[in-house]
Amino acid sequence: MPRADNLLAILMLLRSRGRITARQLAEELEIHIRTVYRCIDALCASGVPIVAEPGRDGGYSLPEHVKLNPLFFDPDEQKALLHAARLVRDSGYPREAALDRAIAKIKRYADAKRLARLEAAERQIEAIRPPASPRLAGTLAELERAAEEQITLELEYAADHDGPRTRRRFDPYGIVHWKDKWYAVGRCRLRGEIRTFRADRIRSVRSTGETFERPEHFSARHYLLESLLPEPAGEQPDERAVLVRIAGPPGALDDLCAHWLFSRALAERTPELAVFRMDEHSLYLHAPYDLLSFGGKLRVLEPRELRECLADIAEALMRYHRS
Repeated sequence: MPRADNLLAILMLLRSRGRITARQLAEELEIHIRTVYRCIDALCASGVPIVAEPGRDGGYSLPEHVKLNPLFFDPDEQKALLHAARLVRDSGYPREAALDRAIAKIKRYADAKRLARLEAAERQIEAIRPPASPRLAGTLAELERAAEEQITLELEYAADHDGPRTRRRFDPYGIVHWKDKWYAVGRCRLRGEIRTFRADRIRSVRSTGETFERPEHFSARHYLLESLLPEPAGEQPDERAVLVRIAGPPGALDDLCAHWLFSRALAERTPELAVFRMDEHSLYLHAPYDLLSFGGKLRVLEPRELRECLADIAEALMRYHRS
């Protein structure tokens, strides 16, 4: 391990184990005992008050009054890190290996009682998602590195599953995880504007060596949501808003009103009726497919055009699958 890791590991063992000998430290950390002595000397020189007790039952320890809180996580913070690691697993998160190493360190330097509690806490929270492809993690790592260093990339991108591939230069401002998909947000040199690209559709990434300047205070998350969501119901101009009235049982309406698209457009709600104010683009681009997922539980009272749109989509699907 790097010297800094050895120093921190020794501190953590002294804090969790109480008195411990140099030989025990060397065996635990798999380092030479002379390395332990040098690390102890370095810690003492830096101001850490390590107590050395000679003799058969001696060893190194820290005085009880010594506070090392800035270097260590309390039990709730440890539990939060374990839960966070479980939640990002299989998502394609580019730093998963580093996160696993951090979790391993927390467990490694915990005493037996604390370790049992940590492992029990780790089993309390899990996430179910389709595992990401191995290639995705590499793509995300390249995007994240380029965003940090502000380096322009050349992407080979497939806009659709079977669509043609295009090459474009791209200035990545950030990456966003939304609905089990990763998105890269930044300036597309081909279109000359800020665009969003699904990371799993990026077929190759190459650094151009060119640099760019990221706009100050730009939020990739905010841009992605604003590009997908309609304006809030109370902020839409009357001439652009379409009034949507949907009836159904309270449970189904609760699920609809919690949906990422409809929740923002909700204008009025009674137990068996929900009224939305939506812009026409969002209404006919996304809403019909979301409404069809409810089957026959919901009834669109108005507008009539939305009912016809639902019927047309359902009929087209029926013809396709029957053929």
